[in-house]
Amino acid sequence: MSQKNIFGQTLVALVTPMTADGEVDWADTEKLIDYVITNGADGVVVTGTTGETSTLTDAEKIKLVEVGKSVSGGRAKIITGGGSNETAHAMQLYKASEKAGADGIMIVTPYYNKPTQAGVLTHFRMVADSTDLPVILYDIPGRAGIAISMDTFHRASKHPNIVAVKDAKGDLAQATRIMNETGLFYFSGDDSNLLPELAIGAVGCISVTANIAPAAYREMIDAANRNDFHHALTVHNSLDPLQRAAMTHVPGTVAAKYILNGLGIISSPRVRLPLVGPEDAEAARIEADIDLVGSVTGVSFDNFRPDRNAAAGGALPKVAGTTR
Repeated sequence: MSQKNIFGQTLVALVTPMTADGEVDWADTEKLIDYVITNGADGVVVTGTTGETSTLTDAEKIKLVEVGKSVSGGRAKIITGGGSNETAHAMQLYKASEKAGADGIMIVTPYYNKPTQAGVLTHFRMVADSTDLPVILYDIPGRAGIAISMDTFHRASKHPNIVAVKDAKGDLAQATRIMNETGLFYFSGDDSNLLPELAIGAVGCISVTANIAPAAYREMIDAANRNDFHHALTVHNSLDPLQRAAMTHVPGTVAAKYILNGLGIISSPRVRLPLVGPEDAEAARIEADIDLVGSVTGVSFDNFRPDRNAAAGGALPKVAGTTR
């Protein structure tokens, strides 16, 4: 295993901005990538769950890597997520992402298939074998339907390319074991758990809410790095209502786009079907939480102006499907 974390610490699980008719808005994508990097992100994960990987075409996924590299200009690492629950397809996508300039890849546990742990491990190893890029394993049983077992973490960690894990389980006891026993770099994949996970050794986050407030996450992590957990707790508490707004009422992608649009950071809150924008009652709960935020480092919500009409419904891409 590599002894150096090359990914950075404040990583953003980037939303994919879209136009009102559901096409990728490349100008807004460039704007958002520059926004998060300028405000403290040292890594950007494109085409992940938050980026709507399930409804992006392969061509869009590769272009997102290319655009990320161009906008970053070396200021931050660009990691490609998503992959596929078909091993051969995942290998193909990650090879193409490496050629497009990705700095790393994030492999999600195969979803829907529900393989045994032997199948999970084989998937990880074969995908990691297909590229020279460093690999983050993504453990998200709530979406994938299966978790990564400790034995699989132990065995996978022996692969020279597998160096990190993004955890969205929130199991602090297992987090400790992973860090102590495997040496994998540990990234919090649950925004509200970042501070306790930093306290037990996590290196950073891959955060949805950091699309909105990257500077605050940078500040919390920097405070933890200097063992100033009192200040880290202050930042954590200030982020709490924003995290609730973004993560508890509708899928994080939907809420993050709704909030980013209300702040004027992206032009449209549009998501692709089967995701849809928040209904009025959901939007009202998001807005009530935003009212409690006031401001956090780098972001003022005084001029938050959500557009419920623009958020309503979903849209199909003009080039439908996710064919290879």
